[in-house]
Amino acid sequence: MGFFDKLKSGLTKTKNSIDEKINNIFSVFRKVDEELLEELEEALIMSDIGIETATEIIENLKTRIKREKLEDAEQVKSALREEMKNIFDSVDKSLKLETTPSVILIVGVNGVGKTTSIGKIANRLKKDGKKIVIAAADTFRAAAVEQLEIWANRANCDIVKKEEGIDPASVVFDAIKRTKETGADILICDTAGRLHNKQYLMDELSKIQKVIDKELPDSSKEVLLVLDATTGQNAISQVKAFKETTNLTGIVLTKLDGTAKGGVTLGIVNENKIPVKFIGVGEQIDDMEIFNSDDFVKAII
Repeated sequence: MGFFDKLKSGLTKTKNSIDEKINNIFSVFRKVDEELLEELEEALIMSDIGIETATEIIENLKTRIKREKLEDAEQVKSALREEMKNIFDSVDKSLKLETTPSVILIVGVNGVGKTTSIGKIANRLKKDGKKIVIAAADTFRAAAVEQLEIWANRANCDIVKKEEGIDPASVVFDAIKRTKETGADILICDTAGRLHNKQYLMDELSKIQKVIDKELPDSSKEVLLVLDATTGQNAISQVKAFKETTNLTGIVLTKLDGTAKGGVTLGIVNENKIPVKFIGVGEQIDDMEIFNSDDFVKAII
């Protein structure tokens, strides 16, 4: 199964949620008018896209309908797809991994699939011929290090770890040293996910970033927030909270195959102006792919 087929299959619940609502609207209305657009806006809001983003999409759609004189359902649906795609394409989705080595710092609350995402991203980048080192810098939970080691072994990647309770920045320091010694292309750093104590988390992340900046000053750096798509609108508030503490460059969206709330992806990008860079639709190690806005929009409508 190719990744688009996996994506389509994984987004079935989201597609059913959005497509069913939209198709029901078009089956009732015979002409493109204000009432149709109001129903469409409500359908988008009910699909977890969010009020602000749904309103914006419909306003843009109204302008296009008048300008392009769109009159039938397929034309409006095609324009709706394009408006959704425009949201994703309004921010730079490309991975900034130009230097050797480059660094990916992974952040996110506990339980969102951070550990598995690191394993899958490492595996995905290895397929591109990259040599990866993983830093197990979530030293707050012993289980986090153990789980990450399992995924690192599956992806056949080098891992640097220390015992529970050790300063996370020291793990990152050692991992940078290993990265340089082995000539690895990318260092992926796990971090703790304790958002309930934001100040402590911020201090910890700040210390890690200082070590990276000092030891690899000219390296490309990505700071990726892992989000669980099943949390719907709560995911948007998580982005806002992490934006306050870190210089986020992108989103890793997980568990899309288990939810009808995939529409929230549009709200996340539109409200925060942060791109989705990786998308996960399954439990297997190869169920992670670089985000493609065309494929995503086609898979949901």
